[in-house]
Amino acid sequence: MNIEICCNSIQSAANAKAAGATRIELCQDLENGGTTPSYATIRKCVQDLRLDVFVLIRPRSGDFCYNDLEIETMAEDVRVCKELGVAGIVVGFLNEDGTINTAVTRRFVELAAPVPVTFHRAFDECADWHRALEEVIDCGCARILTSGCEPTAMEGKDNLRDIIRQAGDRITILVGSGVRPDNVRELIAYTNAREVHGSCKHTSPKGCNETDSEQVRKLIANATTI
Repeated sequence: MNIEICCNSIQSAANAKAAGATRIELCQDLENGGTTPSYATIRKCVQDLRLDVFVLIRPRSGDFCYNDLEIETMAEDVRVCKELGVAGIVVGFLNEDGTINTAVTRRFVELAAPVPVTFHRAFDECADWHRALEEVIDCGCARILTSGCEPTAMEGKDNLRDIIRQAGDRITILVGSGVRPDNVRELIAYTNAREVHGSCKHTSPKGCNETDSEQVRKLIANATTI
């Protein structure tokens, strides 16, 4: 079982590592769906914390239909992330009609190589997940982060089970959204997931949303003792 912790700051990443996490998805502005973190934060997580860092490449909140300027900025972000030694790149590209933008997705898979690409929860906004799954696989992505096309993984667990079944061994399905220590066992058992993704966040004494070490510790323990 692989566990990925979503972290929105260097402190969140440090908290996750202290609890035993080895892989994180790093972003900022998580309250609005997440955007690309600073290069300094990426470097600190990779070089000082020595975590496997999957970086969200997203220039803004909102939809996943980007213009040329945004796409070129994202491409430069990928180049810098590779120089910094990240373990994974996280992207998602859609067309206006809710289909996968396969041309741009393929471009970013090629640009990121040999670093693996996760197609993020833009997948959950697709008009037809059956078709979208096949297109993401065909583009060469290594995994898909999804809640089963519902607001949370628990609500989407029936779809998740079907998505995982259709995916087989062709791509990894990373189950995320609302994954907590108290429901992770049920989700894994019901869906046959092999990877889960949780933020385990709380409001710190400083008033910011931050990864909570104790929640991470419990999530890891419960996910790995089924």
